[in-house]
Amino acid sequence: MSAVWRAARAAVKRRRLQTVVIGLVVLCSTTTVLLALGLLDAVSNPFDKAFEQQRGAQATVVFDAGRVTPGQLADTAARPGVQAAAGPFDRATTRLAERVPGLGDGVFQVVGRADPGGPVDRPALVGGRWAAAPGEIVLNQETSHPVLPGLLGSKVRLTDGPELTVVGVYTSMSGSADAWAVPEQMAALHPTARQMLYRFDSAGTEQELDRSLDRATEGLPAGARTAVNTSFVLERAFSASAKAYLPFMGLFGVLGLAVSVLIVGNVVSGAVVSGFRHIGVLKALGFTPNQVVGVYLTMVSLPAVVGAALGTALGAALAEPVLRVAFQGVMRGTAEIGISPWVYLVGLLGLPVLVLLAALVPALRAHRLPAARAISAGSAPRSGRALRVQQWLGGTRLPRAVSLGLGQPLARPARTALTMAAILLGVVTVTLTTGLTSTMVAYAEAGKSESGPRLAVWAGRAGFDQTEPKLTDRQAEELLRSLPGAARVSADAITEVGLAGYTQPGGGFFRRGDQDPGAARQIAEGRMPTGPGELAASPTFLSRRGLSVGDRVTLQLDGRRTEATVVGRTIDGDGRFLYSTWSTLAELDPAAEAAVYQVQLKPGTDVQAYIDAVRAADPGLYPQPADDGSLPAETVVSFASVFTVLLTVVACLGVFNTVLLNTRERRRDLGMLKSIGMTPRQVTVMFVTSMAALGLVAGLIGIPVGMVAHRLLVDHVGAIDFPAAMKDVWHLPGLALLGLAGVAIAVLGAFVPARSAARLTIAKVLHNE
Repeated sequence: MSAVWRAARAAVKRRRLQTVVIGLVVLCSTTTVLLALGLLDAVSNPFDKAFEQQRGAQATVVFDAGRVTPGQLADTAARPGVQAAAGPFDRATTRLAERVPGLGDGVFQVVGRADPGGPVDRPALVGGRWAAAPGEIVLNQETSHPVLPGLLGSKVRLTDGPELTVVGVYTSMSGSADAWAVPEQMAALHPTARQMLYRFDSAGTEQELDRSLDRATEGLPAGARTAVNTSFVLERAFSASAKAYLPFMGLFGVLGLAVSVLIVGNVVSGAVVSGFRHIGVLKALGFTPNQVVGVYLTMVSLPAVVGAALGTALGAALAEPVLRVAFQGVMRGTAEIGISPWVYLVGLLGLPVLVLLAALVPALRAHRLPAARAISAGSAPRSGRALRVQQWLGGTRLPRAVSLGLGQPLARPARTALTMAAILLGVVTVTLTTGLTSTMVAYAEAGKSESGPRLAVWAGRAGFDQTEPKLTDRQAEELLRSLPGAARVSADAITEVGLAGYTQPGGGFFRRGDQDPGAARQIAEGRMPTGPGELAASPTFLSRRGLSVGDRVTLQLDGRRTEATVVGRTIDGDGRFLYSTWSTLAELDPAAEAAVYQVQLKPGTDVQAYIDAVRAADPGLYPQPADDGSLPAETVVSFASVFTVLLTVVACLGVFNTVLLNTRERRRDLGMLKSIGMTPRQVTVMFVTSMAALGLVAGLIGIPVGMVAHRLLVDHVGAIDFPAAMKDVWHLPGLALLGLAGVAIAVLGAFVPARSAARLTIAKVLHNE
């Protein structure tokens, strides 16, 4: 064993360049694969883990208290297929009589519950304690962040209800309520519904869960079940933003893995093949065949282990900002967003194992070779077909350096195929990134205003601080219009709203005031709502409810109803909300007030001066620069750019290694060519041409493959519905430039080893030989 270790260590020191190439390839490959696997894991794992820790409700079901009795609901817990159930709990729908820091202004769902334990839905304590007597209330906070200062012990006044003291804050992954009180308190809140929380034996898919819920509630009066919130809906809301990026990351991860396998296999097998002469020497010195295999597996494993460790460290460092962007704004409860240890184990162990497997096949070939044959195998192969093609090329009018270079790839067909495949995937990646960048830039432009900066002015909330506005809703809007620099002002109310006949929970943004002329760019089909009884919604919102443009629905809120027509499908948006007009909201809630005002400033307006004027006029208004909607575009473009750089570097390293191996194997030919007058420039042209030809072929094949991949990708991002104008990004000049991508990758990878070979003197070549 010590002889194997000494021989392998000596080989690593002697072949420094080869060692560095293997290490760099494994480093870049490990980083690429770890990022893709990390996001996939972060999307699926944190919610499931936290949900199971709290024994989350797979179905939170609301029943009409006038149609079903508590006894009937209690009986459903014993139905076949029900694994566990909690309830029935009385449920009251009310509103806050005045704003409370950290709480919204819309509908407020209070559930009567004696304690946070039980078989289903165990909310986690954030601060304080559970309600113990009437007059106390516990709030559900959607994050596990610390309780807002002053919230515990404060008073909450509900419309048509008593004043309650906040004694605790909990967070529920099930989202089963906005607040809880003891059951004895509920009579004073006038409950109109009852709630049941279920977990089922069979709930692996949405269809299975629906069937299990139907069996559990079978026999209850018609119309008793009024609303259902499932774990699948909760999980989609949790990971919606990250899953919007997942198709992009997944595809780049697959490309990265494919390039990594090809290049690692090429580099490692080439390292063993180029060392056949050394293998013969080792055998002549008395090394057994197994020891020879051990030497070469150890030789390639050392840089692979170092590269995997560094690549895992780099991937871990990049994962933090990647996940922060992907999950920005997510209400995650107790979910810890991060990467599971198994992903890092894949990075640390997976690529070294791949390197070992790639080295094993040529090493076993060396295992069988006699010493004399192994020593003679170190020279460049002399394939009859390759020689005939070389002779044919020599008879053409091509410059001799070019004809010799074009014939080189045929000498090692397997190595050539692996190298060209890696270049091909590199071209596909560059093409895909170019298309995605163009699409996402157009998408970002659709979310930007046509002129001037925008502000969002919140009424009565700004982080942990809050001051009640002095002005009424309408007075605040007039103030914002009257200040210098205001071009357009609109007001948005945000409230829960239901769709009759649909059990999914939802909410709505209702707008009044000036219309944004650029809003039409945010529509994939139809138009933005402009009048009463019109609404638009995101692709996710519509697909979950089986709706499309032109369908009519009934909106309901606090017992009021109004008819509305779906007039538009937006490019993207939150799957929980619809977008409508203030006149539609007036039919549901005549006393509604705006929660936020959108202000479009004139070009050249001093933004800070406007903000200062608003704050001076009413400290209860909180202006903030509005999001221009470019975060998803910036994220996807950044992801694509990072992966493209990584994959291009790996592909160039593969070309670099191929040319390096070719120059080593062809030392005898190189010495002969130099001795008959080939100049260093011709040597460089010969080796660069051998790879440039592969790059040209790879480019011609890779561009259409990249275009198809781009179209498939943008057509299947469920959270975003790109219009045709955003997908049609290919133009002849751009395609002509992309045609050079394969050649560029090949030339960049080949130039350095080609120049190194060109600088070798005849004496040094023959001495090495």
